[in-house]
Parts: sequence; C-alpha cells; structure tokens
Amino acid sequence: MLAAGAAFDPGCVKTPLLCYDSLVILRGKLMRRFVKQADRGQWTLLPECLDDFIHESNPVRVIDVFVDALDLAEMRFEGVEPAATGRPSYHPSVLLKLYIYGYLNRVQSSRRLEREAGRNVEVMWLLGRLAPDHKTIADFRKDNGLALRRVCARFVELCREMGLLATASVAIDGSKFKAVNNRDKNFTRAKVERRRAQLEESVSRYLSQLDTADRQEPTEALAAKATRLTEKPTKLKEEMGKLAAYEKQMLASPDQQISLTDPDSRSMATSGRGSGVVGYNVQVAVDTEHHLIVTHEVTNSGSDRAQLANVAKQAKAVLKTETLEAVADRGYFSSLEILACHEAGITVTLPKPQTSGAKSDGRFGKQDFVYLPEEDAYRCPAGEQLPYRFTNEEDGKQIRRYWTTACQKCSLKSQCTTGPERRVPRWQHEHLLEAVQQRLDANAQAMRVRRETVEHPFGTMKARMGATHFLTKTLPKVAAEMALSVLAYNLTRAMNIVGTKPLMAAIAA
Repeated sequence: MLAAGAAFDPGCVKTPLLCYDSLVILRGKLMRRFVKQADRGQWTLLPECLDDFIHESNPVRVIDVFVDALDLAEMRFEGVEPAATGRPSYHPSVLLKLYIYGYLNRVQSSRRLEREAGRNVEVMWLLGRLAPDHKTIADFRKDNGLALRRVCARFVELCREMGLLATASVAIDGSKFKAVNNRDKNFTRAKVERRRAQLEESVSRYLSQLDTADRQEPTEALAAKATRLTEKPTKLKEEMGKLAAYEKQMLASPDQQISLTDPDSRSMATSGRGSGVVGYNVQVAVDTEHHLIVTHEVTNSGSDRAQLANVAKQAKAVLKTETLEAVADRGYFSSLEILACHEAGITVTLPKPQTSGAKSDGRFGKQDFVYLPEEDAYRCPAGEQLPYRFTNEEDGKQIRRYWTTACQKCSLKSQCTTGPERRVPRWQHEHLLEAVQQRLDANAQAMRVRRETVEHPFGTMKARMGATHFLTKTLPKVAAEMALSVLAYNLTRAMNIVGTKPLMAAIAA
C-alpha cells in the first residue's frame, strides 16, 4: 500500500505481488497479518436457497438419491401410509436418510441426531428442514430392523449391478463387537464361583477386623468403625443371596450364561491373551477386489467353527454365481463345514489348526503318514504300509481305521507311538481336507490376502462406532444397527471407487 501522491518504484518490491488479504506491502517490506474475522453483528447476504450450501459432489446427495429410489413399502417399513387420524407423522424416508447420514458421519445416537437436525446445514438440506425428536428417531430404528437389513442388501445388489462385485472371491472372518452389557452384569459358571469366593473372603476379612476391634480400648472413633464393619457383612450376605439367584438363572439357560442388561449378549474370548468381551460375534464376507462387504450376520455364538458354510452360501447367493472361492482363517476349520461348502459349489482355502498331541510331544503327526489311494493304505515314516482294518462312526462321521502289526519291531517306534501300534484314522471325505491343504500350499499369499481384505472393514466400522459398539439391546435390534454400519461402510467404499456423481447416476438409472 503506497502513501497518497507517492510514485510507485518497482525496484523497491523484492517479492512477487500477492493477492492475499493477509499479506500487504508497506514501504517496500512484506507485512503479514492474521486472517480477519467477520463481524458477528454484520448483515450478510446468504445464498438464495439451501441447495447452494451443498456441493454437487457432497455425499448427502448420494444418500438422498439412494433413499428416494427405494420402494419403502416393499421393504416393509412402518408408516409408509399416513394414519387417517392423529398428528401427521414423518415419512420413513426422512428418518432413513437421517440414520444413513448419522452412521456415515459417526453420529449413531438418536439424541445427537436430533441436535444435528437443528444445527447441521447438510442435515437440514437432506431432511428439508424437518427436525424429528429423539424418541421418534430411536423408535424408527427399533421398529424397522428387518427393513433396514433389506436396505443394506439392496445397496449390495446395486454394487453388483454396477459391476463392482464381478469377482466371485470373498474373504470370510468374524469379529467381536461390544454390547451395552457391562462385564460385571454377565454371569457364567466360572464367574459365579470366582465372585462367591471373593465375597466369602471379604466376609471373613470384616469379621476378623471386628474381632480385632473388640480387643482394643473402646473409643468414639473405634465405635464408629465397628458400626461400619458390622454393616459390611450384612451387605455382603445380601450380595451372596443375589448371586445365588443369578446362579440359578444361569444354570437354567441353555448355554449356562446370562446377561442382565442385554439378555442376548454373551461373554466371548478375543484374540488378546486373557481378554474377553461381552457382546456379539459379527460374521462378514468381503469381496477380495474392491473390499465391499457382500454379506454379514450377527450371532451371539463366540466360536467361528460352525459359521463357514452359512456365510459362504449367503455370499454365493448375493453374487448370483455358480461357483465361489472363499478364504478364511484357521478358526473356521471344520470337516463338516468344508464338506457343506464343497456340496454347495464353494471352494475354500484355510489352514488346519495343529491339534495333534503326538506332534506336540515330539512324535510323528498324522501329516507324516502318506495315504496311498490305489492300495487304500498309509505309508509310515519307516516305510511300512498300514492297511485298512475297519470303519466306525464318530460324531456323525464315518471314520476308517488303518494300522500294522510291525510296530513292535520298528526302530522308530519311540518317535511314533507309546502304544502297541500306531493307528491312523481317515474320514470318508478326507480327500476334501487334503485338497484344502494343497490349495493353501499352492497359494502362499492366501492368508495375507485374507488379512488385508477382511480386517480393514472391521477396523473402520469399530472406529466409527466408538468405544461401545452397539447402542441397542437384543439380537434383532443389534442386527439392525449392524446393517446401518455395513451400509455406511459400503457407501463410503463405493463413493471412493467410482465417485459420487457416477454413483448417483447408477442409482437413478
């Protein structure tokens, strides 16, 4: 800025002329200033309409187009047709848009969504300036669980129609999600026994302190302490009475476990040593190419052992393919589950857990014996053949038995068995398990692909959900919450892959 009447000398300017309000040139020197704040009392001219606040590529436009394209009556949403009497209600599309926006932006609570509807310009645009109260918002999620799951499935179907799920290959995994139920409000047989021992120890300690107080000289402070110590055992005995009632309920339940806050949640072990969580086991099948969640299911079973075939069949049905390749971790290894996948046209790849007692003791494991299909016999590490002897049934499976009488004279017997002979069992469908191992050996990167594919969605959804993953109680309502989380994740992935405008065009097509 030059003084009035002064001539401008280009030589005195040693830096390029910049067109920023925070930079001025005074007497040939570059002077810096902070960005100037606007006056709160100053009148301003806002855009003529609310739509001018929302950019053309804003994700809320995708939500708006997607929900408007749904047939909410076909998906069985409540309140699609307004009641003939009473106060006018909100259309389900309004509340559905609000929930999708909330789960997309880490705002899952109905009270927080109520606040956003009154202050967030994006939500104002999305809802047409409607502001439902938190009770209406919460009831919508509670009463439309199945319909919300159908909305999630519809978006997966849309991704398939767009060609984003062209590869018939998925990675399957499960993860534990925390429920509302606190760990202290969950009781198993071991927890009840541990809690009873703690209470009995506390009662003994307080009684011992009372005996000590009786032997001391009476004082006012000692009398007050004795009164407190007298009350403690009474309260502890009340706790033991409650514990006995909880134990009775626990023993009467099918899995000998109860949760007081959320009755469907269960105590489950996690990957951390000595850790656990009271919650739900969420199973997902994730596309290996674009990492979209093809299907998911919420269960309160803490084990993945019986989930493989169910999740794989669901993924195959969603992808509408004749065959499917699925990869999972060793927690899913089950002979019957692998057989069910084979019969359904699903090729699975997963490692077998090492559970052999002989191998852990330093002796030969079953994998050290080679099966000879032409002879229907096994060859042991010493070169002897173990012919077939008989077949019996174990846990619903036909098991063939092989052994030889040459073990007593074998020089490797101490490395093989501690009994008279080494017997090798073979399931009638053992060739399927051997094929699984062969596929794993041929594809050394399979487990790495599984980890990179399926663990990213779990991490993303848990980060969005916060410390307590679920806000609702009981399995059907938790499943509705999970459907919204999966839908928000898939929406984010689809927008990152194709962009917001092409996605809106595909939805409207």
